[in-house]
Amino acid sequence: MESSFLRWLEETTPTSPAVALGIGDDGAILRGGPEDWVVAADMLLDGVHFDLQECGGRAAGRKALAVNLSDLAAMCATPTAALVTVALPPNAAQLAREIHGGIVDLAAEFELAICGGDTNCWAQSLAISVTAIGKVTAGRAWKRSGGQPGDVLLATGSFGGSLSGKHLTFTPRVREALVIGGAIEVHAAIDVSDGVAIDCSRLAAASECGVALRLDRIPVSAAALELSPSAAGGEEQSARSALDRALSDGEDFELVIAVAPSELERLPDSDEFPSLTQIGVCIDRPGLWSQTAADEELRPLTAAGFLHGESR
Repeated sequence: MESSFLRWLEETTPTSPAVALGIGDDGAILRGGPEDWVVAADMLLDGVHFDLQECGGRAAGRKALAVNLSDLAAMCATPTAALVTVALPPNAAQLAREIHGGIVDLAAEFELAICGGDTNCWAQSLAISVTAIGKVTAGRAWKRSGGQPGDVLLATGSFGGSLSGKHLTFTPRVREALVIGGAIEVHAAIDVSDGVAIDCSRLAAASECGVALRLDRIPVSAAALELSPSAAGGEEQSARSALDRALSDGEDFELVIAVAPSELERLPDSDEFPSLTQIGVCIDRPGLWSQTAADEELRPLTAAGFLHGESR
């Protein structure tokens, strides 16, 4: 439903000459002279994106800001400010303070100003909406739509098993994006929030090409391995393989970027440069495909991922 609704929004929503990029990417781009402004917004709900009884208000607030900073990272934007809107359950003064504490701690880490928002109370579960604003040199923001056949796909970090804790504690890849953007030319990028498979398929669709993932190169997290059947002794608690989790668990908040093969030679050989894993290539055959080390045959790959109607 989410994808079809987004398509409908793109077709029916008015725009403006001031909007360089609207609906459909990790953020919108507003023209602003020598610098463009990147604006991202996400709403997080108790029972969907976090369990307030388990994680507490501070972790919920931190995540609400972090997911938006991850969107700014996916567009290589430097965070500048954010607005926070909350719908609080009844008698939630202490909860509000905890949420604020989690937000301002992360904001300070990235030298980000919290410049406004809104607070409401209602008889339902907690909802937090953050709008983050970043800046980037005009015309230099990364987008999903620049991938080209032959481009190499590089990923930060590892994937899968986010429900074990990463979805609450991750650090958005803002610094990594800025370092990468200063060193090499990136054709396209995406924030992996819903899963490597589905988000790479979104990059492919936006770039009007296909993507072939090398399944043997997908960096699988320790958490995904621990949740796999082999780690669990084949018990019923985990019927999904570690690779399947890496492809589709979602909420990893890593980055996937598409670069020309020649850019690989320009990657700095330095401990200070972010670690990147080559996980696939863009191809001239539409759709999402998989390959293995054994052969180069393309096999259809399901674009599975985290569904936001499901509880975290």
